Amino acid sequence: MVASLLEGNEAIAWGAVDAGCRFFAGYPITPATTILNTMLKLLPPRGGICLQGEDEIASMGYCLGASMAGLKTMTATSGPGISLYSEQTGFAVGSEIPIVIVDVQRLGPSTGSATKGADGDIQFLQWGTSGGLPVIVLAPVDVKDCYLLTRHAFNLAERYRCPVFIASNKEIGMTRESVNLAALKPPEVMARLQPSPGSTPFLPFDTSHGRKVPCFLPVGDTTLVRQTSSTHGPDGYITTDPDQIARNQKRLLHKLNDAVNRFTFYRRLQPAGASTLVITYGVTSRAARAVYERCRQQGAPIGLLVLKTLWPVPEKLICDTAAPYRRLVVVEMNQGLYRREIERLLPAHPVDFLGQMDGRLITPEQIEEVVRHG
Repeated sequence: MVASLLEGNEAIAWGAVDAGCRFFAGYPITPATTILNTMLKLLPPRGGICLQGEDEIASMGYCLGASMAGLKTMTATSGPGISLYSEQTGFAVGSEIPIVIVDVQRLGPSTGSATKGADGDIQFLQWGTSGGLPVIVLAPVDVKDCYLLTRHAFNLAERYRCPVFIASNKEIGMTRESVNLAALKPPEVMARLQPSPGSTPFLPFDTSHGRKVPCFLPVGDTTLVRQTSSTHGPDGYITTDPDQIARNQKRLLHKLNDAVNRFTFYRRLQPAGASTLVITYGVTSRAARAVYERCRQQGAPIGLLVLKTLWPVPEKLICDTAAPYRRLVVVEMNQGLYRREIERLLPAHPVDFLGQMDGRLITPEQIEEVVRHG
């Protein structure tokens, strides 16, 4: 087996293609452009389609249309582009359209610093659409994660018929590492749930028989399929019936929140004798891991929880992991966007916070200072 030197963005593209993605549309933006460039190389030889849209809004529209027609689709952007995706992301939530959306985060707000990484979009990815309904957000740590979590993202988009975000950032997306993709153990490729043959009439949003996710048929097939971005009933027609609307909203909420333990990805290190737990995610996890090793070697161990599923919040994992510790340290490359979730879940635990949003990576020395001295 031969290892390849890949950047995170390239690994995401390979993960998408290996998951069955055959349609990509995007608009060039630093630091996400190399995903578009790689898909341009990978998709056409496999019979896929790769488009550069005239802007981010059009690119999302192309992807949603292709997904409704039956293709697995992905788009990628950063900073201002993720803001432009907002309305169409809401369409994907409400109409249950599978799509994978990569956000290679950079320092904001607005245009910000195109070549400086940050994790400032974390709250926006969850709450950046109208309606307040959940989405899935996965956060890679390195190039290997970029490949594997992209494979998982496509399966989750298909299983739950929803948008799935990959919250990368510039430092992960544009850093090259040696990785042997053939040696990894990705999940099996999953397809959308199809209705039973002969079930008529087809109801595009029917969730009878205990299902929380409707079966899928592509628009343009021999069976009539209706889609709308407005509130609708099981038949896809617009409705103003409060009871029907409430049932659907509740289902959209619970189909993800109730299932989060099935797609909670993480790394947890819990040495004996530790009283402090560091909680982090993304590229900062690498600095935290260095501190973990240093403290262990010095006989003053700490615990480490690296979150790779950010939304819906993996509440059981966080609460179970934190239970034995007297003190928590939350580290993230922003001003405390995920710290609020930790404090909400664990109000009795003292929480120290280390955040930074100035274009520089958080160093092991900074984390160690907080761990040792608060």
